[in-house]
Amino acid sequence: MPFRFFLSCFLLILTIGAEAKVELGVDLFFAEKLGSLKGAKVGLVTNHTGLNGELRSTIDLFLAQKGHSTLVAIFSPEHGLSGSVHAGEKVGSEAEEIPIYSLYGENRRPTEKMLQGIDLIVYDIQEIGIRPYTYATTLFYVMEEAAKKKIRVVVLDRPNPLGGLLVDGPMLNGKLRSFLGYINVPYCHGMTIGELARFFNGEYQIGCDLEVVAMRGWKRSMLYRDTGLEWIPTSPNIPEPDTPFYCAATGMLGELELVNIGIGYTLPFKIIGAPWISGKEFAAQLNGQNLPGVLFAAFSFRPFYGPYKGQDCQGVKILITDHAKYRPLSVQYLLIGMLKSLYPKEFSKRLNEVNPERIKLFTKVSGNEEIYAMLLNEKYVAWKLIEFQKEERNVFLQKREKYLLY
Repeated sequence: MPFRFFLSCFLLILTIGAEAKVELGVDLFFAEKLGSLKGAKVGLVTNHTGLNGELRSTIDLFLAQKGHSTLVAIFSPEHGLSGSVHAGEKVGSEAEEIPIYSLYGENRRPTEKMLQGIDLIVYDIQEIGIRPYTYATTLFYVMEEAAKKKIRVVVLDRPNPLGGLLVDGPMLNGKLRSFLGYINVPYCHGMTIGELARFFNGEYQIGCDLEVVAMRGWKRSMLYRDTGLEWIPTSPNIPEPDTPFYCAATGMLGELELVNIGIGYTLPFKIIGAPWISGKEFAAQLNGQNLPGVLFAAFSFRPFYGPYKGQDCQGVKILITDHAKYRPLSVQYLLIGMLKSLYPKEFSKRLNEVNPERIKLFTKVSGNEEIYAMLLNEKYVAWKLIEFQKEERNVFLQKREKYLLY
């Protein structure tokens, strides 16, 4: 009897685990949609994250299917088809039997020549849920060019690793629209790539012939670890499924290079430090603000590259204690505000030394010019920044409702 009971429990656990696994858009596309592709000439926008639930690449799945469609071109985003190219580095195109075109080299939009002979574009790339991450902009550029040519676009949906409930941070000022932010959504928008495509097509009236193949089993409350799917690093500094939560909390600050945010160390985005910071003091003051869902631990490290390369740095490691309460932009603003309050001379000195190009980059990433102005002119910035554009986010939450799939 005990053995049978144990066996029953074990089988039940296996069943629950099997049911918990999210079915991706790519899985459902090849299982249920191939019949509608008869004779289609396909351009595939993808990279190394374009894998199905069994870790087979979308490229291989297209090449393996017979009699439905022909894969005639592959388009890759920033970081290249392999995902190994670091942020901002130009990516070249490769001449293969099936041409591979970079959309992060000389051309960030597919050209007329690249689209020649294509009557269907399929997009399958894992996103990370923050506005400045460029994979979404690549999709929107593709949608705009496809609409001009009346080419149908199919987006194979994937989970937002931040979940579908976390909406946080500033909106995008249309004057600062760029490759680092192309649609007016909050910094953390709480939408999947398929939902973003629907939002973009509807709100910006692109007129793209768009179809989104939704996932099965994904819920807005899910973290990536809840999906049952394997995480593939989306780029060199997003190695783990929880890294996007930290990228959203330090990435904007990292653009100014006032401190090291773990880029160049083993904990990208999860730490911040500099030689002029006292880790214990910094951690104590941050924890004293009682931000929900997060704690800060004093941390020492020596970056291998990047700001303060080879120098002994002190600072903090960010520890998420409750993902449901955690607000990454509040963390970011608190970090900035506390640096300015505790180390005013060093903060001001470093800010005045920032290259003008990096300031432009900071404003593009933040989506506005007000945040940088507050850094310069306000003595106590943290709580003013936390409240910044709260009403605008509430308007967005209402607007996005009709585009949600889950």
